[in-house]
Amino acid sequence: MSNVPAVTDATFDTEVLQAEGPVLVDIWATWCAPCRRTEPIIEELAAQHGDKIKFVKLDADANTETVTKYGVVSIPTFNLYAGGEVVKSLVGAQTKKQFLDELAEYL
Repeated sequence: MSNVPAVTDATFDTEVLQAEGPVLVDIWATWCAPCRRTEPIIEELAAQHGDKIKFVKLDADANTETVTKYGVVSIPTFNLYAGGEVVKSLVGAQTKKQFLDELAEYL
C-alpha cells in the first residue's frame, strides 16, 4: 500500500495549491518505466520527510487538465509547490541523492 496519496484534477487545488506547506507532486503514468523506477524513492522520501513536505501522485493520463495547465510535456515530472506556486520542477528520473539535494531547503 502506497503512503503517497493520489490527487486528481478535481482535488488538485485543495490538496496541493491550498496546502499549508510545500507539496511535491509526482506526475507519472502507468506505462512509464522511469516513473516506476522512481516510485520506491518517492515512497521512501515520503516516509522519512512527510512531516516537512507533503508528497502526492498525479496520474498524467487521467488528469490532463492539470498536466496541461502546468505545461508538463515529459514524465516523470516532479513539481514542488509552495504557496500555490511551482517553486521547483525536476524532469526525468532522479536518484534519492538528487531529490535530497533539490529539496534540502524544505527538509
